[in-house]
Amino acid sequence: MRDHRLFIWIIILLSTGLLGEVKITPFGGDFRFSLGIMAFFFGLLWFSVPVLGTGISAGIFVVLFRIAMGGLLHGIPLHEGFVQHMPVFFYYVTFAVVISLLKIKTNVEYHLKVAFFGAFADMASNGAELLIRMASGEASNVTSHEMMLIVLVGLLRSFFAVGLCNMLAIRQVRALGEQRRLELERLMMINADLFEEAFYLRKSMSHIEEITRESYRLYKSLKNQSYPDAAQALHIAEHVHEIKKDSERILSGLFKIIQQERMLSKRITVSDLCAMVERANANYSLLLGKNVEIDARCDINLSTDEIYPLLSVLNNIVSNAVEAIPHEGQIQIQVDLHDNSILFTVTDNGPGILADELELIFHPGFTTKFDAEGNSSTGIGLSHAADIVRLLGGDISVCSSPGRTSFEIRISVERLTEREGVEHAEILSG
Repeated sequence: MRDHRLFIWIIILLSTGLLGEVKITPFGGDFRFSLGIMAFFFGLLWFSVPVLGTGISAGIFVVLFRIAMGGLLHGIPLHEGFVQHMPVFFYYVTFAVVISLLKIKTNVEYHLKVAFFGAFADMASNGAELLIRMASGEASNVTSHEMMLIVLVGLLRSFFAVGLCNMLAIRQVRALGEQRRLELERLMMINADLFEEAFYLRKSMSHIEEITRESYRLYKSLKNQSYPDAAQALHIAEHVHEIKKDSERILSGLFKIIQQERMLSKRITVSDLCAMVERANANYSLLLGKNVEIDARCDINLSTDEIYPLLSVLNNIVSNAVEAIPHEGQIQIQVDLHDNSILFTVTDNGPGILADELELIFHPGFTTKFDAEGNSSTGIGLSHAADIVRLLGGDISVCSSPGRTSFEIRISVERLTEREGVEHAEILSG
């Protein structure tokens, strides 16, 4: 941290000294208008540096720098260079004192106020330098027109420095906003995956509950028949019941995570949601080394609070299309209003689905995807997507031919847009 501050301090001094050589001499003497003060003022506004300490060090550095430049380039003797440039020290010290007294550092959010205060500090510093030069015997004839020039230059230099700070601050805020947006989208995609897993777990729990009941009935039947291994059936029922309780605890934890994250954005426009799916799967295609162009088109101005169910459904379908396309291709997500329903259409130009497989793709466990080692995928993605669509009161269909596969999801507008108070618990509870 100390090295970082030292580096900033050195940068401020060097930029002030170097830009101080970009100058004009309006009164014909050694007094100059330069760009050095803009670099100095910008450094005070943008970085956390001590104002007075930096002003004193800048004054000393600029005087020494100009003496050295005069000696090396023009052969000016050391004592003459000191007399010529010594008043500049008081310019930077006066500027720092005025900035400190006006407490500009604590009012940086008031941009116009800071700009005018900076201009006042510039004028006061120019006045101090002129007085020192006159006191040291340098002839000076400052007219009213030249005073107006000092005022104008002070305003220009101050507003330029403040404007540059504002431009950089706006860029920084935009970059942070973009980073925040990407992070929020990443969290929402993770939550969509968690929602899908919670939905699957809830379905499994209903089967576990049925197995528990059947095991207990078997125990009672075997006990009534005095079967010697009846206790084993009871033991199985007890263990299955424990598994059910563990599953309920896991489901509760997943649901809490989903609900906490859902508070970040209770509603989202359908257009933004589709754009999220587009961006996520474009990145997925790059990860797979494929060139897949994904285009989301949504002209309807509606928003929904069913974020994670829709993300889960659309992401499953689009990611399957990305995986099905061999090397390069196109996927289009189209959203339209049809009667009282929202119609999501996902179309790709992949190899297509065989006719005898169309009726099976929504069945749990059915898959046509295998990894490099020949292991099949779980085959539950489209099954979950279909179940979620049905529980949203909609329907899903698919038609396919070589070079074109199209999924259609139809859900009522009322279900997606007028149920802001409905929690995902309705879907998870079945």
